[in-house]
Amino acid sequence: MSLQNEMPIPQTTVKQERVAHSVPPPHPEAGAGTVNIAEEVVQAIRRPGSIKKWWGDLLWASMIPVVVVVLWQWAGGAGWISPEFMPTPWVILKSLIRLIASGDLAYHIGVSLQRTLLGFAIGGMLGLVLGCITGLFRKAEHLLDPSIQVLRLVPHLAIAPLIILWFGFGETSKIAIIISGSFFPLYINTYAGIRQVDGKWFEVGRVLEFKPYQRFTRLIVPGALPSILLGVRLSLAVSWISLVVAELVGSTAGIGFMINEAKQNSDTPVIFVGILIFAVVGKLIDSLVRLLERKWLHWRDTYSG
Repeated sequence: MSLQNEMPIPQTTVKQERVAHSVPPPHPEAGAGTVNIAEEVVQAIRRPGSIKKWWGDLLWASMIPVVVVVLWQWAGGAGWISPEFMPTPWVILKSLIRLIASGDLAYHIGVSLQRTLLGFAIGGMLGLVLGCITGLFRKAEHLLDPSIQVLRLVPHLAIAPLIILWFGFGETSKIAIIISGSFFPLYINTYAGIRQVDGKWFEVGRVLEFKPYQRFTRLIVPGALPSILLGVRLSLAVSWISLVVAELVGSTAGIGFMINEAKQNSDTPVIFVGILIFAVVGKLIDSLVRLLERKWLHWRDTYSG
């Protein structure tokens, strides 16, 4: 037997080989600095060819809305659509300009955003915390998850009348309705994301002698982050949808109140303005989360179409 075969393999070499094949992507340390999304977007646009690609994507995405608006305006001008039930885009635009000039639109949007963000902050945080607890500990899963799953199957809008009965028509009931909608998407995706983390990563943690908090911050969080961010997107979307129900019942401000008031006054263009605001603001919120996904999940090698 040769001397080479008798020599033990250095432990550091084994660790490096295991880490090279199994270690997850690096996770930024706490306190490494805040992410300036605006600057990164500007830098991405300024790269060679980025402006041309950006305008191409924008043109491609706006094709269907532009065609719909043109056909809508043409049909309304030809008298094929009743202006009482379906006003033309030009009439809706004039109502939008009037609301902007009076300041009413900015006020209602501000109130609606405040309610949505507060409800999402409470409901989303509860969903994130409980999702982490049930995902990390099997006993907590057996204790909490069955009850949460039963509540999840009850449509949160179906319990809105009960919430109003409990808390009245004030701000508390509106926030509670949004909380009930924002909790479950983030809980489900956080729980599923933690349970889908590759088990080999924990072997790496044992080899590198990670402490429990290091396993959580360096292995579990990066592995579950795609599902958690998906849960944030869904939770924000459901929060924004829940806001409609919350504001249509007993509200004195907000986009839903503006729509309800326009319905009582038979002001159809303002109703369309409210629907447009719900769509645009919801899309902007979703796009912001997608920007965070591109920043934090740039290491993923996924199919881009």
